[in-house]
Amino acid sequence: MDMRNLSPATMDVRTVSSEFLGTLLLVFFAVGAAVVSGEFIGTLGIALAFGFVLLAIVYTFGPISGSHVNPAVTLGMLLARRIDLRTAVEYWIAQIAGAIVGAVLLLLVAKQVPGLKTHGAFGTNGYGYRSAVGINIFGAFVAEVILTFLLVFVVLAVTQRVAVVGLGGLPIGMAYAVIHLVGIPLTGTGVNPARSLAPALFAGSPALSQVWLFLVAPLVGAAIAAAVHEVTQPAMAAAKATRAAAVEAEEAARRGEEA
Repeated sequence: MDMRNLSPATMDVRTVSSEFLGTLLLVFFAVGAAVVSGEFIGTLGIALAFGFVLLAIVYTFGPISGSHVNPAVTLGMLLARRIDLRTAVEYWIAQIAGAIVGAVLLLLVAKQVPGLKTHGAFGTNGYGYRSAVGINIFGAFVAEVILTFLLVFVVLAVTQRVAVVGLGGLPIGMAYAVIHLVGIPLTGTGVNPARSLAPALFAGSPALSQVWLFLVAPLVGAAIAAAVHEVTQPAMAAAKATRAAAVEAEEAARRGEEA
């Protein structure tokens, strides 16, 4: 299907639906790997689950919405001027809603497993006594900023405007897996405000009392990534802007002809 022939309203429905469903699947399967299978597959298995699930989602929804499935990635795209504010807000709403629905479905499944505890855990993130290595609040904040920086920087570097093309999904999935290998022992790896918020809503006060860090730090990391990308890859950014302007001019001309 030629997406240039779709109306703006149709595009909005497709992109927002893609972000909703993509985030839902990320939470259900990737967080689900930690909640249901963590003791069997270990840190490596959980990290690979996050990387592979994101890789599949990127290739499935990337040509439609860019497959952000992460408010931090959307913020990076907004600051890099790849999308406008309205699109960013629509994506944020869809991502948070999708993450919550994914968490609800995961909770429904988890409750059917005898002896599986969800209160206080449920794939949530934490620091201090809720960290596997006991990292303090400052260390957790810095770690989340750096880990999110890597993810958003890679996404900005390999994408054309908002879509993922060719083999662009591979470095994104690989980076996400590596991020979890490092981050799981530290904080459980947030890097995604929607992914962090949704499970915390069902894990009780211990998780909710710390979730603010996993909402703020990834957004800071995303903003830094957008700024660094602008400095380190200005030629690429200019080329992408030129291509985007050409596409917009072509679409404007087509709409003029139809009118």
